[in-house]
Amino acid sequence: MSRTRSRTPALDQACVDAVELARVAAQQIARPGEVGEHLGYEGEGDRVVTHYFACLDRAYRGWRWAVTVARASRARHVTVSETVLLPGAEALMPPAWVPWSERLRPGDLGVGDLLPTSADDDRLAPGFSSDDDTDHQMFFEYGLGRARVLSPLGRDQAVRRWHSGESGPHSPLAHAAPAQCSTCGFYWPLAGALRMGFGVCANEYAPDDGKVVAADHGCGAHSEAAVMPPTLEQPPPILDDLGYDLMEADDEATDLTGSVEEDVSEPFGHS
Repeated sequence: MSRTRSRTPALDQACVDAVELARVAAQQIARPGEVGEHLGYEGEGDRVVTHYFACLDRAYRGWRWAVTVARASRARHVTVSETVLLPGAEALMPPAWVPWSERLRPGDLGVGDLLPTSADDDRLAPGFSSDDDTDHQMFFEYGLGRARVLSPLGRDQAVRRWHSGESGPHSPLAHAAPAQCSTCGFYWPLAGALRMGFGVCANEYAPDDGKVVAADHGCGAHSEAAVMPPTLEQPPPILDDLGYDLMEADDEATDLTGSVEEDVSEPFGHS
């Protein structure tokens, strides 16, 4: 098998010498004073040459004017084929365009926004194609008419995303936890194939309440984090209201029968 060889076209001297013709063509589409010095030329094909001129526009630094000239076979005159403004090696270029589906990030979806899913999304699979015998959801997916369910790829992506996120075992909250979620009474395991690895937190005081957490995640609101000692109720005091104690009388005690002398008058503050 012979290797295909590419032939380098020979430069046409008439096209190479048409520098002023190319400059005039660039000046016709540029604003006055924006076409600079001649930067060189490049052969594009048989009797086809592109001349480059510096662009002096301050808004297009690093760009250059490219004027392509050509000469027909057996013709004497060179004509202008195309004039464009092209970026150079040091030109300031905008970032590459990224489709919206790749620019979307979690949390960007707002109220009223719609996020359509393509028909060939590899994260989803037809509902009847579920191959997981432990996933009991497949028994009612037929009745509910769900057209698509998670594919193995979509499930694996979700597992990696959840396990490596803030609700996984590598977050600062999990490192400071006294125990894992799998041993917490507020841990509600998921059904199906993810039962062994993930669940939902049902503790209203936990930071992950109502969120999917990994079984080896944890937080300070663990149900067994601290056992509070039982409160001892103090018994009421015992009062003996039936008996009594005898008290010895004091010799200097005041006579209760009469403490005021009969012959001493005492003003009582009234007439």
